[in-house]
Amino acid sequence: MSAYRILVVGGGIGGLTSAIALRARGFAVDVIERDPDWSVYGVGIIQQANVVRAMADLGLIDDYLSAGFGFDHVSVRIPTGQEVARIPTPPLVPGLPANVGIGRPALHKVLGDRAIAAGAEVRLGLSASGIDDDGEGVTVTFSDGGERRYDIVVGADGLYSQTRGAIFPETPLPQFTGQSVWRYNFERSPEVTGLWAYEGPTGVGLVPLSDTLMYMYVTTAEPGNPRHPRDSLAAAMRARLANIPSPEIRALAQQITDNAGVVYKPLEWLFLEGDWHMSRVVLVGDAVHATTPHLGQGAGMAIEDSIVLADELSSKGTPQEAFQAYRARRFDRCRYIVEQSRAICMGQLGLGPLVETAAATRDMFIKISEPI
Repeated sequence: MSAYRILVVGGGIGGLTSAIALRARGFAVDVIERDPDWSVYGVGIIQQANVVRAMADLGLIDDYLSAGFGFDHVSVRIPTGQEVARIPTPPLVPGLPANVGIGRPALHKVLGDRAIAAGAEVRLGLSASGIDDDGEGVTVTFSDGGERRYDIVVGADGLYSQTRGAIFPETPLPQFTGQSVWRYNFERSPEVTGLWAYEGPTGVGLVPLSDTLMYMYVTTAEPGNPRHPRDSLAAAMRARLANIPSPEIRALAQQITDNAGVVYKPLEWLFLEGDWHMSRVVLVGDAVHATTPHLGQGAGMAIEDSIVLADELSSKGTPQEAFQAYRARRFDRCRYIVEQSRAICMGQLGLGPLVETAAATRDMFIKISEPI
């Protein structure tokens, strides 16, 4: 292993966990994030046992669990609200929860604080305007006109990654599925102590985030990928719940009144079948395998990427050997998540067989229990 100096492009979940994992192995790490406020939207995220295991591996488990809500089951419900299956989700680390619901701002703070404490230099309001890889190293020109030399660049800059565009300009853009997701926070109902996942063409779920908070996600068909005005988002989300017969969901729908509290996102996907690196530049997370959220594993795959990449860089003789080994370990697992999530999406849209949520969830938990 060489004492690589590494630039991580992107200060989100994948970028910060990359910084933490790389610093733990002794590498010098800079992180650049184009958002000067380093902000994230304020709803939550579901993370399963593989992420809990990863957080333990990263030494973050106490702070992570303190910031979220642990649970050990998924309640599958039909549109009327009746529970038809309760799937136990065994932990992968004895004594720790099998799943965690956590607010994105809370997770961002845990990861950001630890990356800085570990010695990563985080620079905000900055992007990479030029990446010159000469095979011996990478000279990066920044948007403020500055320039630094690195041994390795890690592109963790998301679905529309500029890093991916720089090294693979011919790669197709992410594809819209025809479906979008709506999210909104509520005071947690006492009975919601695990994920409540509703079957049906409109996918609805309730996720506990803390003792006092939960969020709802709603996946809906959105032909033509419309853009909804900010001042009408609450009414638009309520309208999409109008025909859900569940009394719990109908009651919650009436509480959706704050346009600023609605997070709306078209669902897109991307998977690179070819190389995940070019010379000394490598991609992680959504930059290389963006998935829809139907299995709740998008962030989980990025976090696992970070650990595997750091592991391979610390054990292989050259960056290229490490990158090839990293892709080999991650390829089948990430493709499974992308393809199975997309299959659920297509089934809900009537463009493929309707996937039974309970069966897909059980299969996913088996898959993610495997070592990374």
